[in-house]
Amino acid sequence: MNPYSTLCDDFGVYVYLNTKMELPTGRETVLHFFDSLQKTFPQMTDFDCRENGEYVLEEDRDQGSYRWVTLENRRLCSGYVNPPEVEAADAQHERILELAPYHLGFNGLDCEALDVLFAFDFMFSGNHDEVVAEALGMNTTLETLLQVAGTKVINFEPSVMLSLDDNCRLQCRLSVETRTNAYQIRTGQFPEAPISVYFTIRQYWGRQPYKTFGESYRNQRKICQELVDNHIIPAVIRPLAQAIAAKQ
Repeated sequence: MNPYSTLCDDFGVYVYLNTKMELPTGRETVLHFFDSLQKTFPQMTDFDCRENGEYVLEEDRDQGSYRWVTLENRRLCSGYVNPPEVEAADAQHERILELAPYHLGFNGLDCEALDVLFAFDFMFSGNHDEVVAEALGMNTTLETLLQVAGTKVINFEPSVMLSLDDNCRLQCRLSVETRTNAYQIRTGQFPEAPISVYFTIRQYWGRQPYKTFGESYRNQRKICQELVDNHIIPAVIRPLAQAIAAKQ
C-alpha cells in the first residue's frame, strides 16, 4: 500500500533525466521508443505531440492513478501519480531508464543530472499563500511580519536546497508551489487548485559513483524516502494538511 496516499490528495513519484544535447525528434525514433514503453505498460494508450514539440504517452488520467512519460527537447520525464505502492513507480522508472539510452541514443556523457522527486498535492479553494504561511511561517522569526495589521499574504513559497556530499554533486531541494494570484485575493474568488510540495534528490552526472542510471535512481529514491519520512512529513506535510483542514 502507498504509505503517502492518506497524507494528501495526490501523490506522485517522478524522474527527470536532463541532457546536455538535444534529444532526437525523428518520427521513427520517437514512435519506436514509445511503442517499446507501451509493450511494457499496455495501459499507456494516450499519445500526443504538444504545440511546443514535446511528446507524451500516458494512461487515462480519469482513473486517478496513472503513468505518464514525456520526451522534451533536453529532458526525459517519467511520472506515476497515485501509485498503488511506491515500488510500482520504481518498476516504471527503472525500466524507462534502462530503455531510453538505447532508443534515444544518449549515454552518461550527455547526462547533465538525474532528478528523483516526490510530489504532494493538496486541493484547496482559498488563499494558498496565506495557508502555507500559517502552516510553515508561524513560530519562526517571520511571525511578527506575517501578523502586521491590515496585510494579506500574496506570496509565500519557501524553498531550500542542501548539499548531501562534500563536492555538492548530490543535492536535495524542498519547494512549495502555490497557485493564488493578486486578482483572486482582491476579489475573494478562489477556484479549487493544488498546493504542491516537491522534494527532489538531484545527482549531477560525470563524477557520480554509479555506472548506470538505474543504480543512481535506486540510491536517490532511497535517500528521498528517508528524508521525506524523517523530516518533510513531520515538518511540512502534516502541518500543511492540518492548516488546510482547519479552513475547510
